[in-house]
Amino acid sequence: MEIQQLLMLLLGAGIAGWVDAVIGGGGLIQIPMLMIAFPGMNPAVALATNKLSSVVGTASAAWTMTRKVAVDRRLVAIYLPVAFVCAGFGALAASLISKEVMRPIVIALMVLVGIFVALKPSFGQESDGKAPGLWRRIIVVCAVAAIAFYDGIFGPGTGMFLIMIFTAVLSRNFLQSAALTKIVNTATNLGALAVFAFHGHVWWELGLGLAVANVIGAQIGARTVLGGGAKLIRIALLTMVVVMSVYLSWQQWG
Repeated sequence: MEIQQLLMLLLGAGIAGWVDAVIGGGGLIQIPMLMIAFPGMNPAVALATNKLSSVVGTASAAWTMTRKVAVDRRLVAIYLPVAFVCAGFGALAASLISKEVMRPIVIALMVLVGIFVALKPSFGQESDGKAPGLWRRIIVVCAVAAIAFYDGIFGPGTGMFLIMIFTAVLSRNFLQSAALTKIVNTATNLGALAVFAFHGHVWWELGLGLAVANVIGAQIGARTVLGGGAKLIRIALLTMVVVMSVYLSWQQWG
């Protein structure tokens, strides 16, 4: 590997870590950079190596954010195993479900999310502080399972969808939802990574090297979120809706 390639990958991993910590979607940066640096790389290896790098960065962002933002540990104890297992099943099913079919659905969901958040400025700005009832907890568990499965199959927008579910159903503000999302997203990344590792797709040396840069970016991103609060996350969410929708539309129809 030439020094230029290495520097490009490290920079990309750092930026991806920052994006993942703020709102999610760092894979849109890191995976293409891996494919550019290594044109002959198997796409499964690129996905797996990205998961290794991003899971370390996401875990570090979760640790930083939960030190400042309280999360319900009882909910975490339920969501983590569900997210891990369902993401693993998603990774196993990835080759069976066409991404050409999934992209338009994801684009439509993102646009709906963007419209809702744009038209309701108060959404996610405050928390009611109440413990969720049984039915709301059941709904969120089902949603976490579905989103984790999706993360194992495809992935773009996972963090954004988790934030929306936690905010809308659990009545949390964006900052609280983002902290919980980082924990759950760590579990989904681990679940998918376990499957990729079992099939021998992970480039461990490269992934661990990129993880260092990803952690640095994630730590900066976590502190950016803590400093900017719910308003920053709202802006980042709307920005990510536009960027991801355009990117996925280009992949689908470009």
